[in-house]
Amino acid sequence: QVQLVESGGGSVQAGGSLRLSCAASSSTKSANYMAWFRQAPGQEREGVAALDTQYGTTFYVDLVNGRFTISQDNAKNTLYLQMNNLKPEDTAMYYCAADSRPKSHFTFLREYEYDYWGQGTQVTVSS
Repeated sequence: QVQLVESGGGSVQAGGSLRLSCAASSSTKSANYMAWFRQAPGQEREGVAALDTQYGTTFYVDLVNGRFTISQDNAKNTLYLQMNNLKPEDTAMYYCAADSRPKSHFTFLREYEYDYWGQGTQVTVSS
């Protein structure tokens, strides 16, 4: 079982940057897949970026591709989400998730594919 704790959220102006961190209780490689999801008020939780921790393959939703970067530091058991050129529509609660079950390109960013979740960190982007 993996326990996840997010940090790094905050308030920034449009065009700014934030780096979210997700500290895992065990090696990030013990969960074959890790991901970032977000949920804005009144909306469903959506996948943002995912990482195959074994091979380093990354996946992004089109809305953030080119602006967000997911990465891991195995020595620190930490997953990151570097967010650049933030927009007001990026405002949401951001969640870290982990899972070990096999996944395909169609399921990397599906909420039901992840069993372990953090408590979330709030990101607010003002215009």
